[in-house]
Amino acid sequence: MALITSLRRRPARPAGGVMSLAEHLGELRRRLVVSSLAVSAGGVVAFIFYGSLLAFFLRPYCGMVGSHHCDLYVTSPLDGVALRFKMAAYGGLMLALPVVLLQVWRFITPGLQKNERRYAVPFVLASMVVFAFGAFVAWITFPHALRWLGGIGGPHLQALYNPSSYLSLILALMVVFGIAFEVPVILVALEAAGVVKPEWLAARRRWAIVIITAFSAIGTPSSDPFSMLALAVPMYVFYEVSILIGKLLRR
Repeated sequence: MALITSLRRRPARPAGGVMSLAEHLGELRRRLVVSSLAVSAGGVVAFIFYGSLLAFFLRPYCGMVGSHHCDLYVTSPLDGVALRFKMAAYGGLMLALPVVLLQVWRFITPGLQKNERRYAVPFVLASMVVFAFGAFVAWITFPHALRWLGGIGGPHLQALYNPSSYLSLILALMVVFGIAFEVPVILVALEAAGVVKPEWLAARRRWAIVIITAFSAIGTPSSDPFSMLALAVPMYVFYEVSILIGKLLRR
């Protein structure tokens, strides 16, 4: 009750974007509390709808091996409980992402001018859209990654997937793709703030290709060529799009 009261009695923000250290810490605490509550609420929802979420994440695997042979296998009585809580944790983070992004923006807005705050809604919406798009690309790429991983060991290996390992791989792949696809939003934000210029980014295309390729090869959890290409190609396209948007913003 005291926590809710303290969140409701939020002091007015000082004009001109000036805040003391204590006010910054208090604002950070409020944003962390709100984000934590959102993640917890999302986790409860994911825990309740665990069956539907599990069926959704099994679709790439079932589409590869057939709906009659896509069962996952556990080796311990506690694996089912651990899997459900893991799904609740990941699901809570994904469901609470809009709230978390909004809290991040609300925390940094006191240091921005009024004309800079108008970008709040577009950047938050763009962040959610590109993250969802990255997760979707990872989801549709995952069957190709499974086929490659299943065949690389040779024909004498029979695959019996553990649900924890399977879900950890597909969720890690979706998170990596989602975060990687946030790069153009960050670049556009830096261009809008005047930190970097479109010409500076355009002059470093070769370095961008090298960095994107290295990140795709090292950061892809499945380490398969399909996922690497599915990550690298859109990232470079987004890099070029961010340069174009930066030029339009400057005009």
